[in-house]
Amino acid sequence: MEATIVDLRYRMNEVLKALDRNEKVTILYRGKPKGVISPARAKRGQSVREHPFFGMKKDSAISVEQEMENLRGGRYRDL
Repeated sequence: MEATIVDLRYRMNEVLKALDRNEKVTILYRGKPKGVISPARAKRGQSVREHPFFGMKKDSAISVEQEMENLRGGRYRDL
């Protein structure tokens, strides 16, 4: 897709839709290409097993809920 500076100002919704379709958008200034906007790459989700916290306390006697409460802390914990 090609878009002028005026298109960026008044038709940004169409430019964003083109990026959603994984199209590159060439920006034109006075009819000449000035730059290119390319769609961002989608981030790959991280597996739960790859997270550093996974299995860290597997031998602990306290429950997951209690461990999370200890990590988060309460509202008045530091007072």
